[in-house]
Amino acid sequence: VQLVESGGGLVQPGGSLKLTCVASEFALFSVYDIYWYRQAPGKERELVASIGTRDGNSDYNESVRGRFTISRDNTKTTAYLQMNSLKSEDTAVYYCNAKKTTTPFRGDFWGQGTQVFVSS
Repeated sequence: VQLVESGGGLVQPGGSLKLTCVASEFALFSVYDIYWYRQAPGKERELVASIGTRDGNSDYNESVRGRFTISRDNTKTTAYLQMNSLKSEDTAVYYCNAKKTTTPFRGDFWGQGTQVFVSS
């Protein structure tokens, strides 16, 4: 299993970015919950958003609610994080995580991260 994030970069405050997480060699992608985390310099990693399996039930960190949207396409084994109205405090490395805590097929997989830098 490999998760690869992309879509990060430099954006001005108020701008938008869409992060993509492509899972390869992951036939069980659809039964895993997907999480986006971020880690800013000098800070602990924090959960940004999550999305469940087939029903797409999602949840957000209060700091991004209403600005970010998490989604997934199981047919493409891909997850997304649409980020709008970006703020300087959104600057961080963003990580994709696929996790299943129950058996069968329990697992916990991470991508390498993609850097988001919000600055004028």
